[in-house]
Amino acid sequence: MGKIAFLFPGQGSQFVGMGKQLADQETLAKEVFAKADEKLKLDLSTIIFEGPEEVLKKTEYTQPALLTVSTAVLEVFKKYGITPDFTAGHSLGEYSALVAAESISFEDAVFAVRNRGLLMEEAVPSGVGTMAAILGMDQEHLETITGEVTEAGNSVQVANLNCPGQIVISGTVKGVEEAGSRAKEEGAKVIPLQVSGPFHSSLMKPAAEKFTEVLSAIEIKDAKTPVIANVTAKPVTSGNEIQEKLIEQLYSPVRWEETVRELMDQGVDTFIEIGPGKVLCGLIKKVNRRANCMAIGDMDSLAAAVEKLKGESIDA
Repeated sequence: MGKIAFLFPGQGSQFVGMGKQLADQETLAKEVFAKADEKLKLDLSTIIFEGPEEVLKKTEYTQPALLTVSTAVLEVFKKYGITPDFTAGHSLGEYSALVAAESISFEDAVFAVRNRGLLMEEAVPSGVGTMAAILGMDQEHLETITGEVTEAGNSVQVANLNCPGQIVISGTVKGVEEAGSRAKEEGAKVIPLQVSGPFHSSLMKPAAEKFTEVLSAIEIKDAKTPVIANVTAKPVTSGNEIQEKLIEQLYSPVRWEETVRELMDQGVDTFIEIGPGKVLCGLIKKVNRRANCMAIGDMDSLAAAVEKLKGESIDA
């Protein structure tokens, strides 16, 4: 059998009620939610399970919520003795990947991402920055456009390199609109994203500076499993390097397509998306149609994955 990678979703995969069934049925999952509430001195579980959606959608809540649900699913899944050869996560998901790799404790991670969300919200006033998905244009061409628009005075950068033909740009509203209209003129499709800020762009540098202090206050150990860093799309295990990359990640592109290709080059043939939704499995299939990807977010999908991987059935 080839190697296994555990993958963790980022912002955009959240929905009200995620993880509730798991927390109701599994003590291990319930404990993760309790730890999050206690660490943040906040009733995060209720926001996750009951909403309202407007509150859950705020970056400062979305980020710890997704980390908590992904970790709860992970804790239950680990019971069945399935271990990864690599972990990776999309943007915020990188923190779940580091928890899975035992580089950061869950409590420290939930504290860090809650602050990350607050700092990202704070860095750019509401309405100043935005993001858009550009479909059907290659990276080099798009980088030329964003470079020219930025040089002309409206900051915009490539933010997420998700899969062939799907790239997200991020920057000032004017910069994103201008780059988007130029891409459209050349036949690309432009989808504005409902986000609260220009994530993974140079406008996030002030947040990154403040975030350095947050990360200095927690313990980041060497990872027991190699984690593919968003910033480089290469495996990292050193605690110091992980810390550097997490700071850079705030204003650097998420190299997701390269991450998937790197994992395949390393011999991974089974991808397991752990947490809500199936966004990452969708992106992986666009990189390689034949890739084997399972998404687990509740008891049924978890039971199906255990049966497929171990040939054991569990009572879901």
